[in-house]
Amino acid sequence: VQLQASGGGVVQAGDSLRLSCTAPGRTFGNYALGWFRRSPGQEREFVAAANWSGESTRSSDSVKGRFTTSRDNTKNMVYLQMNSLKSEDTAVYYCAAQFQIRYYNGDSYSPEDYPYWGQGTQVTVSS
Repeated sequence: VQLQASGGGVVQAGDSLRLSCTAPGRTFGNYALGWFRRSPGQEREFVAAANWSGESTRSSDSVKGRFTTSRDNTKNMVYLQMNSLKSEDTAVYYCAAQFQIRYYNGDSYSPEDYPYWGQGTQVTVSS
């Protein structure tokens, strides 16, 4: 499954941004989808994840209450809505896909849980 993330850009602190992810030519309704980010010099960090339907979601403590992930399987799209952005949210954001069973086993938080990745989109938040 080849994923494509888009929607990154340069924004001011306090602004909102919505990232999108799709898998051209593939139906990813059978996969759980996750978002990760990597800041310069840092390891890839879990941001949020959603099960196959989007009815179950998880997010990291650092973004809880500000970021929301959702998906529209009819459009083969998953989204990361980012509100109240902070300078520390500056990073390359990646979407990734995993098999459902991993999500239900609680394995959503490590990059190693995801076999399929997109190329990343840069988000820069200026203060």
